[in-house]
Amino acid sequence: MKWFLAMPRAKAWMINTRTPDWLYKSPRTTYLQTWHGTPLKKIGLDISNVKMLGTNTQNYQDGFKKESQRWDYLVSPNPYSTSIFQHAFHVSRDKILETGYPRNDKLSHKRNDTEYINGIKTRLNIPLDKKVIMYAPTWRDDEAIREGSYQFNVNFDIEDLRQALDDDYVILLRMHYLVVTRIDEHDDFVKDVSDYEDISDLYLISDALVTDYSSVMFDFGVLKRPQIFYAYDLDKYGDELRGFYMDYKKELPGPIVENQTALIDALKQIDETANEYIEARTVFYQKFCSLEDGHASQRIAKRFLSDNLKTIKNYKLIS
Repeated sequence: MKWFLAMPRAKAWMINTRTPDWLYKSPRTTYLQTWHGTPLKKIGLDISNVKMLGTNTQNYQDGFKKESQRWDYLVSPNPYSTSIFQHAFHVSRDKILETGYPRNDKLSHKRNDTEYINGIKTRLNIPLDKKVIMYAPTWRDDEAIREGSYQFNVNFDIEDLRQALDDDYVILLRMHYLVVTRIDEHDDFVKDVSDYEDISDLYLISDALVTDYSSVMFDFGVLKRPQIFYAYDLDKYGDELRGFYMDYKKELPGPIVENQTALIDALKQIDETANEYIEARTVFYQKFCSLEDGHASQRIAKRFLSDNLKTIKNYKLIS
């Protein structure tokens, strides 16, 4: 209730997703939309056939236009995203702050901080000598349980994975925030960290990432660590559900695998994969992560405060 009363009176909003239509924005409020990822899959007005429960294509696109009209600023992590955001969100270039993502500053500052990384592992009861692999898939538009909540079926057998890998590994499962499915943990081999508060910490402790079409690939790309892309439904997702902005089969910084056997083989050869894709990770970093230098928050604050210094003098942070 506290936030509900505070939002209409706030001098500034800093939000990373859409807001409900009923949430009143005062003309005196400055709305900084940070969004939540570099787009691989089609988003916003670029989705030609919306398959989400509780809406249709026209209503979804109308809602997006109405929402984006309230934004005073939109944060972009790279030139690639800036170009897409203009047509996907129907926003003008002058509203876009191409600064990198503030949330990724932590990755630059803490990537080599062994004490910090070991502290996270200890909190999660992960032995310090274990290799950590995080599996972080995205949600599927057509797998809704109810409006705004989705299921997700892990398309591999956890026991098979445990048998194939030795005792040196721990698997972290990180579901998308829209996915309500949770996984039973298998001894100390698998840990469901979907409810852990800061995914940046999970990136930092992970030696490699397994994902599919999620924008986590771009955030993890800041660390230039190995990635594997488990795209078991690639044709359906690319052709029917969303579609992609980039060439999925050519621009990824790691191998694409489409079944459990190939996934296990790729995990067992993760060190070889790391060496094989060094150049690809560098190219990926230069295109999508070059602004992630640890100073995005500073750049945004400087621009935001310089534009609003007269109206934002005394402030109180409410989260």
